[in-house]
Amino acid sequence: MSPFTRRSRPAAIAGLAVAALALSGCSAGGTDDSEGPVTLEWFQGSGVETNIATAEALADAFNASQSDIVVEVDASGPSDSAQLDNLMKTRLATNEMPDMFWYNSGSLLQALNPDQTMLNIKDEDFVGDLDDAWIASVSTDDGVYGVPVQTAGGGGIFYSIPIYEELGLEVPKTWDEFLANSDAIKDAGYVAVEQTYGDAWTSQIITLADFYNVYASDEDWATKYTANEVNFADDPVAVQSFTKLQDVYDGGYLNEDFASALLNDGLEAVATGTAAHYPMLGFAQATIATNWPDHVDDVGYFGIPGDSADANGMTIWMPPALYAPANTEHPDAVKEFMAFVASPEACDVLTDALGVTGAYLVEGCTLPDGAPRIVADMLPYFDSGDVAPALEFLSPVKGPNLMQIDVEIGSGVRTGESGAELYDADAAKQAQQLGLPGW
Repeated sequence: MSPFTRRSRPAAIAGLAVAALALSGCSAGGTDDSEGPVTLEWFQGSGVETNIATAEALADAFNASQSDIVVEVDASGPSDSAQLDNLMKTRLATNEMPDMFWYNSGSLLQALNPDQTMLNIKDEDFVGDLDDAWIASVSTDDGVYGVPVQTAGGGGIFYSIPIYEELGLEVPKTWDEFLANSDAIKDAGYVAVEQTYGDAWTSQIITLADFYNVYASDEDWATKYTANEVNFADDPVAVQSFTKLQDVYDGGYLNEDFASALLNDGLEAVATGTAAHYPMLGFAQATIATNWPDHVDDVGYFGIPGDSADANGMTIWMPPALYAPANTEHPDAVKEFMAFVASPEACDVLTDALGVTGAYLVEGCTLPDGAPRIVADMLPYFDSGDVAPALEFLSPVKGPNLMQIDVEIGSGVRTGESGAELYDADAAKQAQQLGLPGW
């Protein structure tokens, strides 16, 4: 099954939350033969408000459903992505990771050496209820390692519906139309494009979410990229994933505090109408619904436009995952909690907590009535099949310094072309470290 097909959409659209649920279909042995309940520590550690709420909702519901296991969430990790990555690698390498942890799926997982450092759940029954595309994003040739803790969703542009209506603008189908809209918005006295480089990871959204346009130009591009047969700087379509970021800076569209503004500043700006556009991933809709509920239907969504209105699509992100280190003292209890997270009951928990945010990856999850505007705007892309997974879910090659490079491009420090060249060199080093052939 796949979230990218019409057949699976009723089980695919939803989001995140709490309830006391009856736990069923889980393996016995939750107490790991110890006296009293087993306590599992779940290191969440991202510092992202929505992610912390997700982990706490799942833990609370699971704890209320049975008495043998208690899951405690530790959200004390650094919010800086690079620092968090280093902490994860260090803890796994030194056998100091708690019983469970929250981390990315896709290419970043491979850098953690999962075959040696993580608990393999390949043979567990609940893995059979997970989407095939998801399993591929948390697997190696030797094992499966994680269950999804959120929904799959699109990356692109959040936009202010009231500003668009006031200025009589149409949702752009090409990048030139987007720039023309941004010119009109700037001329009207609004911030045309909000950027939040104080949270450096957000600088990557335009570059990464543009991948659908690369995929549409060549469906084998990711395979060729993994084999070092193509790169960004030399491909006339792929290089635009970097030059578009330069276009936004050169156009004078940005908020004055773009260098220091944070994620929540960007979400507030587009929700309340002080900015017209904010490049972001679909999961952040839940934060808008929580913090600015009166404006939840004032924000729409569209994918990063390309050169042609006839090839308009959306790049899809797989959600983060719940993993466990290979040396956990309570593997049976961990698997019992994983089985709960990979169940329709957990989908309902998430929906109650954070609303409808994207596509579920667990068989049997159902679609609640109604959807926020951001999610509703994603549905036509799913329906038409005009979607592609982000490159990091199709290739293990992802340079670690992309966010720093994109901050430089987006701040006018370097051109998009030079940024693409620098990123190609960065990615080559990572591919060599992974020992990939052709590099």
